[in-house]
Amino acid sequence: MENRKKGIAYGVGVGPGDPELMTLKACRLIRENDVIALPGKEPKETVAYKIAVAAVPELADKELIPVYMPMVMDRQVQRENHRKGAELIASYLEQGRNVVYLTLGDASVYCTFTYLQDYLEADGYETQLISGITSFCAAAARLNIPLVEWNEPLHVLPALHKLGDDMALPGTYALMKSGSHMKEVKDMLRASGKDVQMVEDCGMPSEKVYRSVDEIPDEAGYFSLIIAKDPE
Repeated sequence: MENRKKGIAYGVGVGPGDPELMTLKACRLIRENDVIALPGKEPKETVAYKIAVAAVPELADKELIPVYMPMVMDRQVQRENHRKGAELIASYLEQGRNVVYLTLGDASVYCTFTYLQDYLEADGYETQLISGITSFCAAAARLNIPLVEWNEPLHVLPALHKLGDDMALPGTYALMKSGSHMKEVKDMLRASGKDVQMVEDCGMPSEKVYRSVDEIPDEAGYFSLIIAKDPE
């Protein structure tokens, strides 16, 4: 019996929200492959799908597979869901079919696909990460400000309220995943003395821009990106 060549699992970043910020490579891979995986119970309800289908309308006619990735803190539950997701993708790879997993932003930055990638590679499958524009780069561009200049360092922090970071280091801070604890984060930002701006839902129809700590609401959405810079 002839051995069937196994498919490749692609983790493809679709950018922060604006369909025009998707890469040509991301669009090509969607067009060239029939199986598209999305992180959620209902693929067409995911943010990644809504971004990508606006750039590649053919996506609506692809075979969409849901990969359930619930946001829970229990590491054992997380691992179980990651394994199930990897096994689902592997079932298509075994048929010799590629799977394109669509993810927000860049596929190497806090990306759900990387958890699946670990399992898939351990089981002998080939994977590839396809870069996309990150949320913090897109937010800086939307604010029309440089993210970093000259020899400034860049600090990318998720959930600042959990880290207890006082932002004492010089340079620019890009703060992600802080929406649910925004009041606490705002207090930390005020104490830092940095110049603060925020973009919520960058590139999406619901996008909002805030130019100071005081403008930022105490309750903000999950896709809220804060940029805090040293005052000039």
